[in-house]
Amino acid sequence: MEIRFGNYLPEEFHGEGVGGLPSVRVAVIGTGQWAREHARAFYANPYTELVGVRGRDSQRIETRAAEFQTRPYTSIAAMLEKEKPDLVSICVENAGHYETTLEVLEAGFPAFVEKPFVFELEQARTLLEIAARQDLFFAIDFNHRYSEPSLRARRLAEEGELGDVIFAAWRFSGNHDFKLEHPHIQLIESDCHGIDLLMHHVGEIESVAAEMTDKTGKDGYGTVALVLRFANGAVGTILGSYDSSYAYPGANTLEINGTKGRVWAEDTVKSLVFSRVDDAMARVWKSTYFDDESRYFTGTLDRHVADMIRCFRQGLPPPVPADQGYQVLRVSYAAIRSFEEGRRVSISEVS
Repeated sequence: MEIRFGNYLPEEFHGEGVGGLPSVRVAVIGTGQWAREHARAFYANPYTELVGVRGRDSQRIETRAAEFQTRPYTSIAAMLEKEKPDLVSICVENAGHYETTLEVLEAGFPAFVEKPFVFELEQARTLLEIAARQDLFFAIDFNHRYSEPSLRARRLAEEGELGDVIFAAWRFSGNHDFKLEHPHIQLIESDCHGIDLLMHHVGEIESVAAEMTDKTGKDGYGTVALVLRFANGAVGTILGSYDSSYAYPGANTLEINGTKGRVWAEDTVKSLVFSRVDDAMARVWKSTYFDDESRYFTGTLDRHVADMIRCFRQGLPPPVPADQGYQVLRVSYAAIRSFEEGRRVSISEVS
């Protein structure tokens, strides 16, 4: 078994300048495959101590605890009482996000929750209000921001290489060959990454128009097409689908087009192409031979965890606050309303 933590992280993510501060004691709730990545990231991070993992199946959670040399729990309350972690990482099944996060926040513990935040706007507001009332550190994992292509695209934009952004597009297509747990799970569970990324790179979304289809009969809308208008006048599109295949080339792409240049990223971590207007030559980034972390999707979690822990230790707000999960959910519900009512919907109509 390989326990990795990025040797190639940008220095600002490593927590430089905060030497002498105590390690952050972290407990992880969840035993799925991505929850294992949460446990791995906190176990391997030099600034954190994994103090416990919680799951419902006693045998499974004992195996997970042994893998990362920590203590197993089948009760959230018991783990919180015994370990008193500084931070709780929540990575349970989608339907369990609200109840689990609610229990952690009501007990007074800072939290890091996986996407999607929750499925209902009222639930999101409740969690944010509880965290604010107790002044708790509360973060969400929109880890696509931390891919090497996304980081480089952001840097190019900040250096003025793209000029003013005119349009942006995010495309996601995979297969989800079982019944959907929620009629809009594709939009809320997967396209949340695209909504967040476009907001991160372009700015606030002002309105949305949506089309959806349920023609594959999966008890929900497996494919969604959104047309976005940003507050700064740029426009964008999101095409998300569970009716395609991860085996297809370019299953995930991000494009940001400005007055001076364009960036185009493929499959989150695979590559980034930067082109200048009217220049047939392009600059291409691909991971190098030893640059393992940047070529693995799991490395995006390592980087987010490192940046988040840096902020936590310095007493700063989260780099991706849980409120962003609420803002993304507002866009999702504006899209749902747009599809149901057959009109463009302003995000201001959704609260």
